[in-house]
Amino acid sequence: MSNTWVEINHLMACYFRHLKEVFEAVGVEVSSVNKKQIDRTIHGIIGVNYKDCPATWRKLKQEVLSDEQKRRHFVARLRSAVRGTP
Repeated sequence: MSNTWVEINHLMACYFRHLKEVFEAVGVEVSSVNKKQIDRTIHGIIGVNYKDCPATWRKLKQEVLSDEQKRRHFVARLRSAVRGTP
């Protein structure tokens, strides 16, 4: 395992590695500066208490990412939140 992988993985919430396509669609690059805010935002959008990583990933996987319409809606909400627009 390379140090780069460890450094990048350390920056990610447990489910972020599964959301690469979502982050690309949103137009955001996760960094140590914005990771926590993005994580809090995602928790808020899907209605899971912050820092409950397994529940967040479970809900994203089962209820959001498995349905194209819900996925598009989630991407739009995350994009608006990241850009600071309602």
